[in-house]
Amino acid sequence: MSDKASIGNIVKLSIPIFFANLVIPLVAIVDTGLMGNLDNASYLTATSIATSVFSLIFWSFGFLRMGTVGIVAQAHGSKEYDEIVNLVFRNITFVILISLLLIVCQKYIFTISLSIFELSDDTTKYFKEYFDLRIYSSFGELTIYIITGLFIGLQRTTVSSVAVGFFSITNILFSLLFVLYFDLDVQGVALGTVISSTLTAAIFLSYTFFELQKLTSIKINVAKIFNVKKIQKLFNINFDIFIRSALLTFSFLFFTYLGNTISEDVVAANTILLNLIMLSAFILDAYAFSTEGIVGYSIGSKNKKLLTNVIKNSFILSAATGLLISLIYLVGKNNFIFIMTDLPNIKNLSMSYSYWVVLIPFISSFCYQIDGIFIGASQTKELRNAMIVSVSVYILCALFLVSSFGNLGLWISLCIFFALRALTLFFYLSKIYQRIA
Repeated sequence: MSDKASIGNIVKLSIPIFFANLVIPLVAIVDTGLMGNLDNASYLTATSIATSVFSLIFWSFGFLRMGTVGIVAQAHGSKEYDEIVNLVFRNITFVILISLLLIVCQKYIFTISLSIFELSDDTTKYFKEYFDLRIYSSFGELTIYIITGLFIGLQRTTVSSVAVGFFSITNILFSLLFVLYFDLDVQGVALGTVISSTLTAAIFLSYTFFELQKLTSIKINVAKIFNVKKIQKLFNINFDIFIRSALLTFSFLFFTYLGNTISEDVVAANTILLNLIMLSAFILDAYAFSTEGIVGYSIGSKNKKLLTNVIKNSFILSAATGLLISLIYLVGKNNFIFIMTDLPNIKNLSMSYSYWVVLIPFISSFCYQIDGIFIGASQTKELRNAMIVSVSVYILCALFLVSSFGNLGLWISLCIFFALRALTLFFYLSKIYQRIA
């Protein structure tokens, strides 16, 4: 079993996730490029803010992936495959209910979102056009969370990666088609996401049940699916992750909000740089995702040596890769900026703060990796508490530093936030070992 935690095996599991994750931020980069090369910066600003809002909404339900990984990995380690099937049915039920709730409440969500930002008339118009379409991607995007969590937990990262890759590539293709060929602007970008997410969910949900039949017979047992104790356990895990994810996505929405208090041009420029940071995050998350399954398996099989090795080796890989990304950005950051916009003011603003995209990949590599360790262990209470502390300090720092240093203070605060996420979780690391002592 020890080879499961080797650097070679972690890399093997991570390679398909790496390529799939590489495509995810390319969607945002392509969307930014499409909007950033139009004749009005309001297109880019509206898309940036709307994307932040939907990130807050959908990533808040990231427990559908993260909660699934830990439970599936541990059930896989103890060979409880019937419970995996029941978990999938439970989560699909949650997705249907959540999607219906979001669609029914869309007017209220839109009004609240609009009240947060001070937008020009053009930006408000484009924001609404995007919002009114993107809300209907709820079922597809949340279902993809379940599918990826399931197969990562089963250590079948190729399947989860193909699903994510298919979603991202079709998203890019549909967005290009609708914006460049049909001239739909922000509506084209939103419509591309709706169609690609729905198509991906339909295809890979069918494949999921086909694959589960190989592990165990699929029976819809309502009593077991909606077992009160199982639902309560799932709720406790998911609620902690929900709080953690909501706080995490809020922190980026807060970043956009504070940028908006400076100017809409700052929002647009920061969005370009954030796309590069998100690109590095998704690359580094490949190690975190593959680690989740191994950590959960080691706990389910009570293998302390496996747990120790996977923690050590995954940190080595993540830190080394973070440093490599930082070096690549040092050399090529200006070229990346030129691809995403040809608006002179936005371009110059982005370049003046571009050194942050060089520093952050290495600094943030530690928090991404330790997140994966705690998700695989289903230590969600610790994830929640660490995020509460990190976000609280980040908000205080941001409010003080932005008032004193403007956009520079905003980027300093974000860097502090990434460091705090790792440091607060290191404090709880010993609790994972107590599970298999």
